[in-house]
Amino acid sequence: MTEEDKNLLNSFEGKLRHVLFLYDEEKKENAILKQSIADKDSEIQVLLSKIKELETRYANLKMARMISVNDNEIRDTKQRLTRLVREVDKCIALLNK
Repeated sequence: MTEEDKNLLNSFEGKLRHVLFLYDEEKKENAILKQSIADKDSEIQVLLSKIKELETRYANLKMARMISVNDNEIRDTKQRLTRLVREVDKCIALLNK
């Protein structure tokens, strides 16, 4: 083997080591990025769950607001029911005669 062959072999060996080093660095970075993606995926799942919960709460609140009545409406409703009960009592009394 000539001196030139030895120099070429040493140069090749040095470049191969450098490529292997770069490969290891890329492998480490790839692992970090995969972990980051997994973390982000789990964070997305948590946020989607929170969104779903908030949408449910919003729908419930919207429904409760539609159903809610104020004090005047409650008093009026009670009075109407009382009148209806009286009318039903009168009808029952008339049927019993």
